[in-house]
Amino acid sequence: MAEQNNTNDGYDSTKKRLDDAADNFEEGAKKTANEFKESWNEVTNNNENKKMLAGLLGIFLGWLGVHKFILGYNTEGIILLVLGVLGFFTCGITSAISGIIGLIEGIIYLTKTDNEFYTTYQLNKKSWF
Repeated sequence: MAEQNNTNDGYDSTKKRLDDAADNFEEGAKKTANEFKESWNEVTNNNENKKMLAGLLGIFLGWLGVHKFILGYNTEGIILLVLGVLGFFTCGITSAISGIIGLIEGIIYLTKTDNEFYTTYQLNKKSWF
């Protein structure tokens, strides 16, 4: 009978160590998940950087539609890109049009508050002006 207690003691201590390791792993996983969540929120909620980037790209490279791609408006970005490239065949008329659109949008982006910009262009997905 004494031998059985000795074998159970080894089993109990091993089980306790495994339980402790599992608890430590779970705590570490929760901590890591929270760190990733905080980092994700910091990156995705940083509206000023997206506003500033989209505004400046609209002003300087608006004829290429780059600012539209930054905001996730791929169709509108392709339209401006095509208009910009067509400028080589239309003596710059379509490039000028897409450049004016980009300039106006860039100025509008930069004059909005961060909350207005985020609500209008990222939440409500207003694609033009």
